[in-house]
Amino acid sequence: MIYPRAAGGRPKADAEAPRAEVPPTHMVLLSQPESPMVETPLEAVTDWPPVPSRMRLAWRDLRSGFVRYWMWWAMALQDIKLRYRGSMLGPFWLTLSMLVLAVGMGTIYSHLFHVDVHTYVPYLTVGLVVWQFVSATTTEACQTFMMTENVIQQVPIPFSIHAYRVVCRNLIVLGHNLLIVPIGLVVLRIPVHWEIWQIVPAGLMLALDGVWVCLMLGMLAARFRDIAPIVASGLQMTFFLTPVIWPADQLGIYRWMADINPLYAAIDVLRAPLLGVAPAPYSWPMLTLFTAVGCGFTFLLFARFRSRIAYWV
Repeated sequence: MIYPRAAGGRPKADAEAPRAEVPPTHMVLLSQPESPMVETPLEAVTDWPPVPSRMRLAWRDLRSGFVRYWMWWAMALQDIKLRYRGSMLGPFWLTLSMLVLAVGMGTIYSHLFHVDVHTYVPYLTVGLVVWQFVSATTTEACQTFMMTENVIQQVPIPFSIHAYRVVCRNLIVLGHNLLIVPIGLVVLRIPVHWEIWQIVPAGLMLALDGVWVCLMLGMLAARFRDIAPIVASGLQMTFFLTPVIWPADQLGIYRWMADINPLYAAIDVLRAPLLGVAPAPYSWPMLTLFTAVGCGFTFLLFARFRSRIAYWV
């Protein structure tokens, strides 16, 4: 339909054309029947699963890492194979060198300390074997997470697996080195008593101590790179302050300095049963207290900073 234009240039509306009236939007909405609303309780809207606490996540990490024993066992064996690749004796070179060192030092130091060589050589041999495990585990604990940087940043596995790996690797080496103990017992004709069964709980205690040491030093060394040389220097000094190559009775009235030394307790609970004697009276209580305090402190530290390990390495 053509509308004539008015003076202003706009088309003039035809009077006959019907004009459609569109109601306002709010009128249309109000005119529609309201649909019934289903009231949802507020509890259903906010009913999300609770966020696990840091301690629960840390405990879950330790537990899930331990049950995957096949993983850290295979990784520990692979580490030993790579370390001694191309060698004929492999880790038994450590056993042979330990035997030569114990015989050489035992012959000389027995005269220096005025003790019987048949008694001192087994004492020195077992002490060096256990100290080698303690020293190697503590030293490698500083590299627990830094040596596995690529694995941590690429594979989502529990952090505790790396600590179990370090301890398992050193336990395998400890088992190789302990092979010289039965040889010494037979050659020197040292009788075996029923106390030898105590090496089982002693070994488990040392393994537990190795786990929390790896977790604690691994986190500290990943955050502060000066921890590794400090630990190495401290171990050198501690070796001469701990009754490893010298008897604790040589201290006389200062024997209490050896009794409060947790490293001496760790060595004594494993060395004494192998030599057919009872451990010192304070060895087991001191080692138990040291283990409990170390596990508790490390667990709190691991729960607090576990999520930052991947950013520190």
